[in-house]
Amino acid sequence: MTYLTAAFPEGLTGRPLRESDHLPVLAAVGEWWGTPQAPELGLLLPRLFFQHFTVLSEVVEAVDVTGEQRLAAFLIAFQSATHPERVYIHFVGVDPQWRSQGVASSLYERLFATARELGCSRVDAITSPANRGSQAFHAAMGFVASGDSVVEGVSAYADYDGPGHARIALTRSL
Repeated sequence: MTYLTAAFPEGLTGRPLRESDHLPVLAAVGEWWGTPQAPELGLLLPRLFFQHFTVLSEVVEAVDVTGEQRLAAFLIAFQSATHPERVYIHFVGVDPQWRSQGVASSLYERLFATARELGCSRVDAITSPANRGSQAFHAAMGFVASGDSVVEGVSAYADYDGPGHARIALTRSL
């Protein structure tokens, strides 16, 4: 895959996700979300994603003041085995210092281009009813939200991830 479309802001570079990114991503997400010891991070981002779902997944790095590369963002996505015309975005994270600078939209545009190369025609994702920022971002990126109930004032699937775990389904045609 090429990852050549949609440039990142100056000072950032993208590369394919590697297995060695697993622990740094878990640590970064904990720091970025203010939940460094949250055990659910390991459940949401198990090592298997870093071993078996790297074709469409990408890491963005920045050079810090010491000249070392450090994680600035990541996107974990995969082509569906059941519906090969679809790509599913599993998890995206952007360091707070790089938010609102086009990093996430560049990651998405790069994913869309690569998905088209693979012959895919649709991208799916989910978000929670409480995550208004994610809902707004996805709407701006052309995703359509759906659900079967009203949860926290928005249309969502009430028990999507089990009883009491509502999610909004997001779909975008390519």
